[in-house]
Amino acid sequence: MHMGWVVCMGLIQVMGCIWSTHGPKRAQTKLKIGKDEKKRRHITRLRVKGESERDHYLMASKLHQLLSKACQASQFVAKHGTNYYRQLLEQNKQYIQEPPTVEKCNLLAKQLFYTRLASIPGRTESFWKELDYAKNLWKNRKELKVEDAGIAALFGLECFAWYCAGEIVGRGFTFTGYYV
Repeated sequence: MHMGWVVCMGLIQVMGCIWSTHGPKRAQTKLKIGKDEKKRRHITRLRVKGESERDHYLMASKLHQLLSKACQASQFVAKHGTNYYRQLLEQNKQYIQEPPTVEKCNLLAKQLFYTRLASIPGRTESFWKELDYAKNLWKNRKELKVEDAGIAALFGLECFAWYCAGEIVGRGFTFTGYYV
């Protein structure tokens, strides 16, 4: 339990340092959230020349939510992390190399890297075979079945959907545009 609080306090200190060191035009002030609330909270926010009050409130409330979620997550990990770790190791003990040392980990990492490197010629050969198959389908497109055309259309639609999802994630989970 103590570890969770240490992690939480560390995150609060880091976020405080980030928010308080943004140059001479920014000054920290306190914002009262509501007079009619049962508990009055004070949220530290940054006032930047030309930005609206609403933007500051949203930024401060998002920071507050992030910090509270980080504290909850660190408390959960501190409470349940050891049991989960033991259970995970027990379920996957057949994959553990003995002795579990740093040297063994380095050896396995090198084996994985060079095994992947050795598989490149086989992957290249598979790529060219698939490309030849696609070229052959295109040449004989008049003999193409409806099922094959439907599968190709669904594949194209899936590629477009993944592209759109990547764009949305890249914009910060907005549909309208990029934040500038």
